Amino acid sequence: MQAAAVILAAGSSTRFGSPKQVARIGELTLLERVVALAREAGLAPIVAVVPPGLAVPADVLAVRNDAAHEGMSRSLRLGFAALPPDVRAAVILLGDQPTVPMESVTRVVAAAADGSPVVAASAGGRLAPPILLMRAAFDLVDQTSGDAGLAPVLARHPELVTQIDVREHPPDVDVPADLAALGELDGDVVAGSPETGAGRP
Repeated sequence: MQAAAVILAAGSSTRFGSPKQVARIGELTLLERVVALAREAGLAPIVAVVPPGLAVPADVLAVRNDAAHEGMSRSLRLGFAALPPDVRAAVILLGDQPTVPMESVTRVVAAAADGSPVVAASAGGRLAPPILLMRAAFDLVDQTSGDAGLAPVLARHPELVTQIDVREHPPDVDVPADLAALGELDGDVVAGSPETGAGRP
């Protein structure tokens, strides 16, 4: 089944101290890694909700969120509103989770073939991205508020959700130490800074 990607990457990076979207692990920025994951999983089109002025790869539709302080819910609504009308399903990914296993994404997409309106990765009873919404469930994003994302909404509608068990959810990159920990696994880290500018196109 064909599904789009909605990458949420508009956070203000307050705890990181500089725009973490352009911090690098090896040759790629955090955002570029998540975009690469979406490509490799066959997700298309790819929509990325980002702060104003942040460059995205040429094959990505950038949606600008100039009010990130309103939380993840605003990014969700902006991202889904930007999807073309012929998109039947979309997978939500987070721009600060560059280590999501490919298998998690492909399993979530494959499970949607049974007609479930929502498919979500689940670890320890907690739902988190990758989360797939069929078009019939797109209006769930309108029920989100603040920075809580879809989790509280899905908790109110468990009958809509097919859960895909994963061993654990990937870590977020919130502070430079998180990036360094990932770099130790990958072999190289170059942290972004306000002076480095936007990520490579």
